[in-house]
Amino acid sequence: MGKKVAIVADRISWEERQLIQSGPDFGLSVEWLNDESLCLGHPQPKSVSGYDALLVRSRSYTRGGMLATLAEATGIPTLNSAAAIHACENKLALRALLRTAGVPVPDFRLVLSRKDFEKALDELPLPVVLKPVFGGMGKRVTLIRHSDTAQSVYDYVEDLGHAFEQACLVEPYLGGGSIRCLVVGRELVAAAEFQSGGADWRNNAALGNRNRAVAHDEDVRRIVDSVVDQLGPGIYGIDLFSTPDGYLVNEVNHAPGFRAVATATGADIASVVGRHVQELL
Repeated sequence: MGKKVAIVADRISWEERQLIQSGPDFGLSVEWLNDESLCLGHPQPKSVSGYDALLVRSRSYTRGGMLATLAEATGIPTLNSAAAIHACENKLALRALLRTAGVPVPDFRLVLSRKDFEKALDELPLPVVLKPVFGGMGKRVTLIRHSDTAQSVYDYVEDLGHAFEQACLVEPYLGGGSIRCLVVGRELVAAAEFQSGGADWRNNAALGNRNRAVAHDEDVRRIVDSVVDQLGPGIYGIDLFSTPDGYLVNEVNHAPGFRAVATATGADIASVVGRHVQELL
């Protein structure tokens, strides 16, 4: 009898359908569980009983991390681990972790107030990027090119209701492209470069911008390995900036979309994930 695996998510997208369809090839029965109705907390929760593993693919880092924490407490293996998800959900914590380990990341300043923002603008040359500490899919990431508009931009941050939302990073603008590295276990499965397209300067893969496959050169492999050394083996989308001094780790996604990378590279990512889960179980 095959192993039962639940995809814990708030929706079924292309990636989840691919994972469900490829499961039987690896002796896995893969089902979707709506992450909005699990009601975890009981030592033996009925909603996840009978599953051998959970693939946590909630779009919300916060939600995914909490669910993984409670599932692990009941003895159910999760991908990714709760520790890895919590590290990825907080851009500041992730960068501090990586930088302390010697993994190169962009220069940045933490902004918790307008005074912080003004000091960051004094220390970092324009253009700069203002991004929320908590968030994803390129939302609320703002490019500031001119000092005369910077204060007006920060007005919108200051009007957000909670300190959780107001916490931001300011970092140098490093150009219009990034490389998304899709990792399964410890393996670099595929890598694609994303370039901003049209009037939108952002190159986030979720925005559907131009992409092309890139070679897995030794520098890319080395930096990917160094990230996995810190987070542990798992399923990650590692975003790199290419600079004259080498690659920098921008972000790590705990539940990466992989349709664009699969399209650009031809990689059968869902099958690699299925094989990885099979080996773990």
